[in-house]
Order: sequence, then C-alpha cells, then structure tokens
Amino acid sequence: MEGENEIVEKNQNPMRKVKLAKVTVNIGLGESGERLQKAYTLLEELTGVKPVYTIAKKSIKEFGVRKGQIIGVKATLRREQAEEFLRRVLPAVNNRIKSTSFDNYGNVSFGIAEHVVIPGTRYDPDVGVFGLDVAITLERPGYRVERRRRKTARVPRRHKISKEDAVNFIRETFGVTVI
Repeated sequence: MEGENEIVEKNQNPMRKVKLAKVTVNIGLGESGERLQKAYTLLEELTGVKPVYTIAKKSIKEFGVRKGQIIGVKATLRREQAEEFLRRVLPAVNNRIKSTSFDNYGNVSFGIAEHVVIPGTRYDPDVGVFGLDVAITLERPGYRVERRRRKTARVPRRHKISKEDAVNFIRETFGVTVI
C-alpha cells in the first residue's frame, strides 16, 4: 500500500504542487502617533522582520483619515519564516479556519482579536493589546510569469489554485480544521 502512494506521487506533475508563497501580517489602526509606534515594535517582535508602514489611499471624513496619512503597519514573511510563524499563530485560533476565509484564488485570511492569545507572547502594559490580520498566499510553480519584468504572461485558469486545493493544502500541511 505504501509503495502505491509513492508511485502516484512520482507520476504527479511537479508543476501542480501547491506551495506557501507568503504570509502577510497587518495591524491596521486608522491613526498615527504613539500607538502606531507601539504596533510597529510589536509586529517586529512577533515576526522577526522589519515592518513597513501602510498609507491611506483615500480620505474618509467620518473616521478622521486623510489621504497619504500613515494608518498601520504590515510585515511580509516568506519561506521558512512564514511556515514557522503560521505554526506559532494557528493555535491562537484553535487550529480552526472558517471555509469563508478562503477565496477562489488560493488566498486565506483570518484575524486574531488580541495578540496576547498567541502562544509564547506575554502582555506588556507599555505596549497594550493589538489585534492583527494574517493573510496567507498560496501558489504553484510557474506563477512568476505574471510578475516578471520581461515577457510577462498570464497564468491560465486551470493552473490557478482553487478553493478546494487551498483547503486541502492548509489541512495537510498545518493540521487545521476547516469549519
């Protein structure tokens, strides 16, 4: 029985294998100031990567946000850092992700209401409590043709990742229950 599975895996096309492209962690505050600096240091501590500031694309008078104002911080993780971060963060949501969190293009997003529920982090009264959003992007080998500078091409629909492919990858790789 074990030998049959190995044969099937050998005969599968390696270009159809789903892989983790990146994990983007975002803390959106809607305001700048001292609280934004605290969110910056917290995100740097959680991810181990230097975050970047996010800027408002348009003015929203009701929220007091002006176009061009710094309103949040985000950090992008790739390769082993991304996997390690996900393995640390997923227990904060009890290794459960809603099926509505998956889109039809291989992306998964979920939120964490308070960063202190992440295992290994502790409450610091100087920093406070922040919520954060985690966005997971999945892709297959060959997606680079859309992003490269020279001779860009479109990835055909049959090669893109479906919702079912993304659900299966997250289940198998990280042991997550999809509800």
